[in-house]
Parts: sequence; C-alpha cells; structure tokens
Amino acid sequence: MSATLGRRALNRATLDRQLLLSRVDWSAADVVGHLAGLQAQTTHSWYVGLQSRMEDPDPHGVGRLLTDGTLVRMPLMRSTLHLVSAEDARWLRPTTQEVVERDLAHSTHGRATAGVDREALVALGRELLEERPLTTRELGERLGERWEGVPGNHLSYMVRCLLPVVQVPPRGVWGASGPAALAPADTWTGRPMAPGPDREALVLRYLAAFGPASVRDAQAWSGLTRLRGVLEGLRERLVSFRDEEGTELFDLPDAPRPAPDTPAPVRFLYDFDNLLRGHADRSRVISAENLRRISARNGMPPATVLVDGEVGAAWRVDRSRRAPSLDVTPFRPLNNLETEEITAEGIRLLAFLSPGQKGGEVRFTDPA
Repeated sequence: MSATLGRRALNRATLDRQLLLSRVDWSAADVVGHLAGLQAQTTHSWYVGLQSRMEDPDPHGVGRLLTDGTLVRMPLMRSTLHLVSAEDARWLRPTTQEVVERDLAHSTHGRATAGVDREALVALGRELLEERPLTTRELGERLGERWEGVPGNHLSYMVRCLLPVVQVPPRGVWGASGPAALAPADTWTGRPMAPGPDREALVLRYLAAFGPASVRDAQAWSGLTRLRGVLEGLRERLVSFRDEEGTELFDLPDAPRPAPDTPAPVRFLYDFDNLLRGHADRSRVISAENLRRISARNGMPPATVLVDGEVGAAWRVDRSRRAPSLDVTPFRPLNNLETEEITAEGIRLLAFLSPGQKGGEVRFTDPA
C-alpha cells in the first residue's frame, strides 16, 4: 500500500523542487537547468522567476547568456516558449516535437498551409535563416515568394513548428528590446539536435522539478500523451505515493519531501511562473476559487504572490508616479505578519526591477 501525501505535504515538496522554500546561490544556468526550463513567452517577466529563486540574480548576466547562446528561448513543452540551456534544447525539442506539430495541426496556421510541401518549406526556411536571423514577418515574406497565395504569417509559423528554431537576442535580453527573430537552434548554439526523443529523460527531469506527480500531471506540463507507459517502465527506479483522492503519484527516491509544517516564505511569482503550470491538479498550490480568479480570458494571467506556500494575492508594478510602486491585491484578509512579509519581499522585488530608484513602496488594495 502506497503512503498518502496530503495537500500540504505536496505543497512543500513542490516548493522545494521549485526553489521557492529558500533562495539558492547558484548560477542562472544551473537554476534554469534544475527547473527543466522557465516558461518565457513574455520578453522579460520571467526574470522575476529567477529573482524569486536566486540569492543575487544579475539580469544583465542572464542577458549575456542569451546573447552567447548558453541559454535559448524556443518552443518546447505545450508548444510554448521556454528558456532552457542549449544542452537541454538538444534533446527537449526532439522529445516535444510531436507537441509542437500538434499545435500546428490544430491551429489556423495548419489549416492555411495544408497543401504546402513540408520538406520543401523546412529546407527553404533553414536556408533563409542560416543566412541571417529573420523576423517572422521577414521570413513569411521570403517564403511567400515560393508559395504565392499562402499568407506569410502562416508559412513562418509552419517553419517555427517543423524546424527547431530559437528566438534570438536582443529579444528577451534585460534592458533591451527587439522583434521576434528566428534562427535554427543547431547553428545558433553550435550543438546538433539529438536524433530522436527521450521520454524517460523528460519524465525524470520533470519529477526532479515538480514531483511527486501523477501521469496526468506530467502530461499536462509537457503536452505529451501516453506517458503512463513511460512511468510504468521507470517504476523500479521510482517510488510511489497516493494523494488524498487516491491518485497515484510518482517520484524520485532521493528527492526532497519536507515536512508539511516546514515554513514557506512569501514569494512573488511572474505571470507564467512554472509553479502554476506544472500539474494537471494545481490544488497543491492554488485553491479552485483562486484559480478561477487568475484565469484570464485574454490568455494573460496576473502575476501572483505565494502566502504560506499558496497563491494568496495578485500584484503589479505601477510606474505612473515618479517612483514605481508595487500594488498587491490580496485574495483574503492578511494578518500583520503576512503584510510585513509581503512588504519586505515586495521592496526587494522593486529593487530588482528598478535598481537605483528610490522611494518605491508596496501598496495594498482591498481583498478581491
């Protein structure tokens, strides 16, 4: 009979894996590698994900890692842009290729390009992008010269899904801006893509960063299907538990599982933080009511605050005044200690977002 892990035990285990119980004195590359990537479809908000996990993050140093190709932003899990190491990109993209192709097939881009020769498109797309990085618009215009009558945005999206590509700097570099320009991942990083998928490696890396977790959790995070067979094949190398509903959870034998009463500090999460996208059942970190609060119809969720390990507020930066302020909207009444912790952590975040700026404050609105 598998031991049962309560919601709070799962919460503390996941926070520990996500480096949200205590900040680490690691390099940014090591943090990104440990987390199996950071969701990074926004250009800069993911830097907050590093700030909440690292002792002394240097955003300009992270930007240099993007510029030199040590870190890359590319479509991976769930076909969304993730920040990963160049070495992880080698095998993660072939492993998630079916997810990215499914995204194409189910989109308007796929329907608009149904008659396009895929091999010819990928070959020409690679040829064009190896000459120099191109924006999606530039790429679409060049491809449109070959496939007249097919809108360029559909053609460039098809290349994005069929050819492993990265978004190149200055896009995503701290303090810089630029259009979304693409380059082949292997030529940009100097590392060839792995010859095929490695589902076992993906599951093991997932459990290290998000476990204990169910089959459905692993599938929700990755976008892959049919992972039960992979986990069954790994069973002798794993341990298993049950949650309070009886769902089987898998984990690495030596992974940390702190006591349920382990203190959890206040942490500010960015809009697409890993913590809220790593499980099919997110009740370990957010209640059903608060999940509904942050579910945005336009696809842009608010940034949130962890209070005692669970999402308890939303936050945003107000730059309309001379000194920026951080506005916090609690989802429930806060006690004095919680307010003090949020204020202290918020001041730290403001110092990261606006270094050298004096006079910033944390302001609280009425509970939502």
